[in-house]
Amino acid sequence: MLDTRRVRLNYLAILVSALVYFAMQAVWFTVFMNEWLAGLGKTAEQLHQEGGSVVLAYLIAFVGALVMAAAISWFTQMTGKQNVIRGATVGIVAWVGFVLTTWSAEYAFEEKGLRVLAINTGISLIGMVVMGAIQGAWKAQSKTIVV
Repeated sequence: MLDTRRVRLNYLAILVSALVYFAMQAVWFTVFMNEWLAGLGKTAEQLHQEGGSVVLAYLIAFVGALVMAAAISWFTQMTGKQNVIRGATVGIVAWVGFVLTTWSAEYAFEEKGLRVLAINTGISLIGMVVMGAIQGAWKAQSKTIVV
């Protein structure tokens, strides 16, 4: 028999944790911009010339953060009691299982190097742990989804 759990998506907690992650990414890539560009073998001017809309890039990054926050919230609740430790643990497990494995295979074939891999995935690890901690700690009432 399929075990069902009640998942309460707290949209405010999801929004706040996504905003925190989005801000962390901005700081991270500002701090590591020169190393990141060097690892890509490009200059900031080249990226601006090659790139599309900056607004679209930020929108995609923020929507991705929202989806990630909602998924971490869901997994945190599906794996047991909702708390800070479980949320952070879910962030770590999701990072190892999905982010690191996906990016490392891509970087191995593209030969981009460990420095760029660490810069690109390091913020994901830190951000997912923080989002998980926020999701785990924030237990306000919200809509229930039965799965």
